Formats: sequence, structure tokens, C-alpha cells
Amino acid sequence: MLNFFRTFLKSKVGAFVGLAVLALIAIAFASGDMIGLGGPAGGGTGASVATAGDEKVTADELDQSAKRALERVKQQSPTATMKQLIAEGGLEQVLDSLIDGAAFAAFGDEHGITVSDRLVDSELTQIPGFQGVDGKFDQTVFRQALAQQRISEASLRSDIRKNLIAQELVVSAQFGTVMPQFVAKRYAALLGETRSGSVIALPSPLFAPDKAPTDAELAAYYKEHAAQFVRPERRTIRYALVKAEAIPAAAAPTDAEIAARFEANTANYAAKDNRRITQLIVPTEAAAQAIVAEVQKGKSLEAAAQQKGLSAAKLESFSREELASQFSQGVAQAVFAAPVGKLATPQKSVLGWHVIRVDEEQKTPARTLADAKSEIREQLAAEKARKAFSDAIGRVDEQFSSGANLTEVARSLGAGVARTQPVTADGRVYMKPGEALPAELRPILATAFSMEQEQPQVAEVEKGKSFVLYDVTDVQASAPAPLAQITDDVTFAWKVDAGSRAAKVAAVKIQAALRKGQSIDQAIAATGKNLPPVEQVSMSRPTLAAALRAGQQVPPPVSLMFHMAKGTIKVQSAAGGRGWFVVMLKDIVPAKVESDAMIRSAQTELGQQLGQAYASALAGAVRKDVGVKRHDAAIRAVRDQLAGSATN
Repeated sequence: MLNFFRTFLKSKVGAFVGLAVLALIAIAFASGDMIGLGGPAGGGTGASVATAGDEKVTADELDQSAKRALERVKQQSPTATMKQLIAEGGLEQVLDSLIDGAAFAAFGDEHGITVSDRLVDSELTQIPGFQGVDGKFDQTVFRQALAQQRISEASLRSDIRKNLIAQELVVSAQFGTVMPQFVAKRYAALLGETRSGSVIALPSPLFAPDKAPTDAELAAYYKEHAAQFVRPERRTIRYALVKAEAIPAAAAPTDAEIAARFEANTANYAAKDNRRITQLIVPTEAAAQAIVAEVQKGKSLEAAAQQKGLSAAKLESFSREELASQFSQGVAQAVFAAPVGKLATPQKSVLGWHVIRVDEEQKTPARTLADAKSEIREQLAAEKARKAFSDAIGRVDEQFSSGANLTEVARSLGAGVARTQPVTADGRVYMKPGEALPAELRPILATAFSMEQEQPQVAEVEKGKSFVLYDVTDVQASAPAPLAQITDDVTFAWKVDAGSRAAKVAAVKIQAALRKGQSIDQAIAATGKNLPPVEQVSMSRPTLAAALRAGQQVPPPVSLMFHMAKGTIKVQSAAGGRGWFVVMLKDIVPAKVESDAMIRSAQTELGQQLGQAYASALAGAVRKDVGVKRHDAAIRAVRDQLAGSATN
């Protein structure tokens, strides 16, 4: 999983920007899932784990950022744990990103690179989680979100400021990077090359010992490789599904309510006279008259515009008042005086001269209360049903907040209570291949794996149609299975491990023999094992790339051949200790590059990578300039705390 963590957390513009706090918070608030983002208000309190210039990286920041990173990883790999992230270097990556952010901020302060409060305000308004139902920034929603997650506004603004300073420096460093053409041509030839060679496989079972391990050997192996036998966390979810039909129906709309709605929206029922138009704007009256003349001779408005390098735009319908307010009174009068299919007399506005064709006349007569009554009744009925559904969820939430348990609330709604089998974080039923969590409970799975036991919650399942009451009744923590329960599995793993170590020794001997000039047959015979036939392998790099894009598994020896020099011999392990390979690369045939498009594409790709190299170099130079100090004792304390909480 190490590559997964590294790839997931790696940035295209430097480590800090890859873990940009703004992006993380935006994603978390947008999804409503900010588990792990909590912490003391202020975010920047606690012992310092590192300093960059005058900027500090605190223990709290490292703790929270590690939890954020894990939540991002768990979106793709739900069973990932903090213990895995720490063991595989993820915490170090997170710390490096925070140090880079602090270094960029210190460098910016030292050299007058600042971010205004207004720019920070602008970034805040773009975070979906801070927007109201109208899609605009809502101060109340903003305050509630911060209070709920125990994040101070000052801390959030500071993180955004650091992120923006880093982006300003890093993007400038890598912008417009171009690789020379001769380098791109050589690279393009490599992209189409074909490589061929031979592969000798040494399966671990062929080298495994025949005798069974002693109890002491088995116990020692189990202790050393306990992580290999870890069982995932399992939880049992108790739930009650409530359909909208089970909620008492709202009262039917009355005539008074219908009349009040009609009066409040009289403009919607008034007569309408709109025009749908196609418009071309030119700078002078002479240019407008020239277009009109061409159209009058039989050319379309679109063709006349295109001939002059312009474009006629089709617009939606406008009322006379809308045209007057958006363009000018003269434009509105001309459009409403022109017949359908004809050009209006060109008129001027602040944008220029308008040449407009009237495409459609859209007239709607006024509607009376009697005309609209049926439509309004349906609208009000739907609104009342939605409100009754929403109120029901709200009442359930209030009952839970008051201490009611799930069974009591479900009984009051006439809903039956069910219980899942133990499930893992990815929704599968533990130890039962092919069985999974019921589909209607999928939306609550992530929350169920972050909540406390017997703390019921309510969530909408299908918008306006059903909701679910649920809690967690049993939690079995992730831990190694007891040796007594998995003796056969551990014995098999012990044999595979012993066989793998013996196979490696044999593979290294074959490698040495081949380098000394022995034939393949002689080197294989010296092992004393009946190895599988030698595989002759040939593959082009485009074929390899296509397989990787399609998500296909490429045999490790084949991938290794594309990282070897011609005529070399390397030894490689198979996944899971299943064996070893001796890989011999015999030939490399470069592709013929005759297409300028291939060279340009290679230049673009290499230019991006060169930009990333510049960004990394800049980050290193900034660190050196401002001075970075790591406080190992404080870092260890955070690491131990995170690992300990994961274990508990």
C-alpha cells in the first residue's frame, strides 16, 4: 500500500500544494464529512514539531492533517488505517507538506509576498460547504460549520493564506516550462520502443521445506508477522427504514391558501410578450448596415457574421423591459417592432451596434385564479408533503437528542428494527464472500464507521421518499487473529516465507552464473529444481501503457524490463512472497519518430515534469533560505498518539 499512499498524497506542484489545506477543507465541507478535522479551536496550538523561519508547525496541525490525509485515502480504500499510514511513511509526507507550507509563508513574509484579507474572503466564498441554498456564501452556515468542527476562523484564514502564497510562488516557478525539441524527440522514440528478453521463474513452493514448523518456530513467525494476519474492523448496524408513506399525510391545500399563493405571485400569471432572438454586435453603424445589406440579399445572419470573423449568438427569450434594461430602450423598441424571421433596425447600446433577427414571438395570455388553481394546488400539496417528511426527520433527531433510543423511536413510527451481519468499512459482510450491506444502507456506511456505539442517528436515504434510523451495536476492532484460530494459515505463510528466502538465494546464484557466461540451462540445472520453462517476453511501451491505463495487471518482470539497461540481468521478487524472477533484457528497439505531433506531445509532457522539478527545487531552496528545524521528540509524540488511538 506504500505506493498508494505516496501516489495519493503526491502533488503535481510540490508537496505542500498537494495537501493544500484549502482543498482539503473544501472537499470535507462540501461532502459534509469532516471527521478528523476537529481539534482545539485555533488549530495552531500545541507543541511545535517543526519551525521554518518564524513560522511554526504545531503538533495539533500535524495530528489533524494526518487525519485529513487518512480520510482522503479512505475514500478510495475504506479499510486503510492510521497505523498503515504511519508505517508506510504517510505521516512523514504530511509533515513535509506542512513544513513546505510554513517555509513558503515565512519566505513570502520576508520578501513582501502577501495575501490580502479580501482575497482570502474570495476563496472562502468558493467553498461549497459555506454556501446557502441559493448557492451564495452564507455567513450563518459558515459560522455553524466552523463551530461544529471546532475550527477557528483565524486558523482557517491562516491556512488559506499559506496555501495561496505557496501557489503564487510554485505556479510561477513552473509556468511555461518547455523541453528542448531534440530531447523530446529522443523521449518520443523511447515512448514507442519495444523491449524483449527472457524470464526465469522460481516459485516459492518449490523451495519450501517439507517438514512442518515447530511450535516455537510458528509462534516466533506469527509474532514477527502479526500485521500480516490482521482482521479488519467489523461493525454491526441496527436500523429501521421509514418510507414517506408511513408519515401522516399533510392537510390538503385550502382555497384560501391557493388564493394567497396566487396573489403573492401575480407576476407569474400575468400576460407575457417575449421575443427569442439571434444577435450580432459590431463596433460601428456602417458595419451594422453592411451586415443588414448582405442579409437582405439572401445571406443568413450567421453566414454574414462568419465571413467577417464574427459569431452571431442565439439568445433566450426577452421581454421588452428586459431588453431595455440589458441593452437599451432603442434596442427593445426595434426588436418588438420587427416581424418574426426579419432583422430589426440596427440600434446602439454601450456594447456597440446591435444587428438582431427575431426568431420567435412568445405570447402568453394572462391567467386567472381559476385557470391556475389546479397547478397551485399541486404545488402546495407537494410542498406540504416535503415539509411533513422533513419535519418527521427533525422530530426523530430531537428525540435522539433528548435521549430516546432507536427501538422506542422506531416503534412510534411503526417501523421494524433490523440488524446487519458484521460488516467491514467497504460494506462487505465479514467472512462471507459475495455478501454485502443492503443497498439502502450504503449512504450511511462511512458515518457508521466513525460514530460511537448506541448513539442513534437519522439520515435521509432517498430524497423525499425514505429515511433510516440507525446506530452501531457491536464494534470489533481491527487486530491480528489469535494464532490458535489460524494455525493452518500461519503454517502455510511460514512455508511460503521459507520457500521465498530459499528461492531468492537460488535466483541470485543463477544471476551470478549467467553473468559469468554460463548458459541458462546450466544455471537452472545447478538449482536441482524442476523449474518452469523459461519465458520469452516481448512488449512495446505503448502496449504497456495501454494495459496500465485499462487497469490490467502487468507481470512484475515485464515492468522491470522497462527499467533495465540492455544486456543486464536483474533479480526481482513476486508479489506476496510467491517466488522470484531472474530477468534478462536482450534487446531494445527504439521507435521511428516521424510525426511532429508526437514530438510536440512529448515536449508538453516533459515540460510539465520539468515544471514539477522546478517546483520541488524551489521548495528545497525556500527551506534552505528560511531555515528549517524538526523537533524529533515532538514528532514521535504525535506519531505514538496517532498509532495508539488507531490501536485502541
